[in-house]
Amino acid sequence: MQGLGHRPKTLPCKFFYDKRGSQLFDRICELEEYYPTRTEMSIMRRFSGEMATLLGKECLLVEYGSGSSLKTRILLDAMVQPAGYVPIDISEEHLKLSAQRLAQAYPHIEVLPVCADYTQSFALPRSQKQPRGRCVYFPGSTIGNFEKEEALGFLRRIAQVCGEDGSLLIGVDLKKDPAVLSRAYNDSAGVTAEFNLNILRHINSELDADFDLAKWEHVALYNQRRGRIEMYLESAVEQRAHIADCIVRFERGETIHTENSHKYTPEEFADLAAAAGFERLKIWMDEKKYFSVQYFQMRLAS
Repeated sequence: MQGLGHRPKTLPCKFFYDKRGSQLFDRICELEEYYPTRTEMSIMRRFSGEMATLLGKECLLVEYGSGSSLKTRILLDAMVQPAGYVPIDISEEHLKLSAQRLAQAYPHIEVLPVCADYTQSFALPRSQKQPRGRCVYFPGSTIGNFEKEEALGFLRRIAQVCGEDGSLLIGVDLKKDPAVLSRAYNDSAGVTAEFNLNILRHINSELDADFDLAKWEHVALYNQRRGRIEMYLESAVEQRAHIADCIVRFERGETIHTENSHKYTPEEFADLAAAAGFERLKIWMDEKKYFSVQYFQMRLAS
């Protein structure tokens, strides 16, 4: 909770994701205003055959932040004799349920769930079938939650997981009309607001805190200079909260920065990935060019 001692105050976005947070995010993905999920799904449905061809036969698919694995099913349906599927997620209960459903739906594919914070080191399980290659699948534009330097470091760690013959299949949200972005993160049903507030509910539960959620308001705005959506919780009153043995005070109107969601041009992201050792071989986009799924391989040293 060191971020609450900073100016401005911050909280790590991974605290969104307990069971309730994962369920709320699934609801967000179904909203009319929230274009990323349905747009990425349409790209996956249209081009999954091409993606599977690039992944090749007997590939081990390693998914970061697997959630409900809805997009993964489209990819697994197209893949040729996958060596296994490794879903990685921080929400253990949600992960177990999703993995059980996947194992039932795909009895011919070994499902090896890993409960871990994928931004940190974790052990990759060994599949029974020896894979010919390893692909890290990172859908949903979650890469946008990282600051640019953090994203570079994260991609370098992915490169280590991929290995010299590995590949990366990643969802990347693209720059577009700010009005479209604003609607996506300020939905009329208030689900994103509830999701944002869940970070405080989760901290109350896990860290014996006493945040009063009724005294906080959801704020999401587009920072055009930085090319990102910024999410905040704004204190509606002067207040204080106890977290374990600590007291944190908030002025009226003071904010907690909970999440960024960076948007890229195709060229910007190709350059970022290249700095981590990846070479882009293919990019798929929807007709409006709102969203992209991009395929990279490790760049061979010259």
